[in-house]
Amino acid sequence: QVQLVESGGGLVQAGGSLRLSCAASGGTISSYAMGWFRQAPGQEREFVDTISWNGYSTRYADSVKGRFTISRDNARNTVDLQMNSLKPEETAVYYCEADQLGYRYSNFARDYDYWGQGTQVTASS
Repeated sequence: QVQLVESGGGLVQAGGSLRLSCAASGGTISSYAMGWFRQAPGQEREFVDTISWNGYSTRYADSVKGRFTISRDNARNTVDLQMNSLKPEETAVYYCEADQLGYRYSNFARDYDYWGQGTQVTASS
């Protein structure tokens, strides 16, 4: 079973940048679609972005287009999320998720099979 561990979260001023990383163990994620979701207190989990198994296809939430970039390194079994121009309303716990259907790169959390414990991102105003 795949285990996912997120890292790189922290406190940043509004307008700043952070780079999140997701490391997989217990198996290879090279055939999985990978996604990032986030959840703020009292709110539902929200789609951020996703990437197909081969990295050729990506999908972003409209709110992050042009500021966030998802990437993957199948040789290292990792997925990264570069976040620029962060906004206070993007403060949330960010989760890395894996979907066994690598071609799907879905924006629905229900389609994902594995997820990590999350990493806190706080953008202060």
